[in-house]
Amino acid sequence: MTRARIVSLLLALLGIQLTWFIAPAYACGCGAMVPDPAARIAVSDERSVLRWDGRREDIVMRLTVDGDAHHAAWIMPVPHRATVRLGDPAVFGQLAHAMAPVHRTRYHFWPHDGEWPFDGHDEVGDAAPPPAAGAVSVVGRQRLGPFDVARLTATDPAALGDWLHAHGFALPARLRTALRPYVDRHWEYVAVRLAPDTSGATLHGALDPLHLTFAADRPVYPMRLSRLARLPQSLGLYVLAAHRMETRTAIGGPPPEVVFAGRLGTHDGALGELVSGTPYLTAFTQRFPDPRRISGDHELRRAAADTPVQQVIYDDELRRIAGIPAWLLTTAGGLLVGVAAVAAVVVRRSRRPVPPPPPVQPPPPLSPSAPVG
Repeated sequence: MTRARIVSLLLALLGIQLTWFIAPAYACGCGAMVPDPAARIAVSDERSVLRWDGRREDIVMRLTVDGDAHHAAWIMPVPHRATVRLGDPAVFGQLAHAMAPVHRTRYHFWPHDGEWPFDGHDEVGDAAPPPAAGAVSVVGRQRLGPFDVARLTATDPAALGDWLHAHGFALPARLRTALRPYVDRHWEYVAVRLAPDTSGATLHGALDPLHLTFAADRPVYPMRLSRLARLPQSLGLYVLAAHRMETRTAIGGPPPEVVFAGRLGTHDGALGELVSGTPYLTAFTQRFPDPRRISGDHELRRAAADTPVQQVIYDDELRRIAGIPAWLLTTAGGLLVGVAAVAAVVVRRSRRPVPPPPPVQPPPPLSPSAPVG
């Protein structure tokens, strides 16, 4: 292969890698994230609180984004007409404090690596009526901080896409197909256009949370649009209800992990408003290594029992007696006992009387010799 061909091949591979790098992330765990053309944005963390009191559902969402986009649009389907307002970011800190792991001390007898005499080793840490066919109706539009929020109804994904495009909400063509199941079920849509407060700034870091409220016969967290994501997705979902809740299925990922379950006491502020009437918190985490396998939305139901779950962090400590490692006292004591036992045996043997030797008997006298003839 000539040098020119090798250089051409390397440039082509580099171009492919750059194309992958700037490719926008079209989806997050709760809807569709659509940046400016040729811009890059990725949702690095998603935290949502879902509150359901049997008739009404509240979702408070906070996204942490990385990238270089100056503007982006976010679209979320909802089963019934929703009201939207800014959420209080303090609720996530209050939840983290409420479900903080408990610390318990776990004692061990023998020293571990890092404890004397092994401390010389390095440790490695670690519902509204359906609209007319083909129409897009604007239920409402409002400005909430850095968010331009439009609440829409539609029965045709193409018509919805045309409206979004005409009003500054860019919509990739493949997202129209993904919206078809929601259109068929007459869901509505919350379209949010995000822009930084400072002119020329890029979307980066934790965004202000949004608080959605809508009627719900059963709790649901929309996830279907996340199948359009090109990178692995992760979800952290706090569910507040009267009892412990569980997901009906894993919707194409590993089963969600329950990291906390239990009743919360009285709280002030944002969390107090959410906990009122729905005191039981169930916290899930789930990761989707292959978002294309996401098969639907997370539907939740009451668990068989209100079994509490709380993470426990064990603090390992060496057992001591009066500040001295117990193993050292035990080992030293055992050695002392052994030495004392040996010494006692030696002393006992040294004091034992020695019997006198038996008397020496003189040899018998020689008999006289017989005469010689």
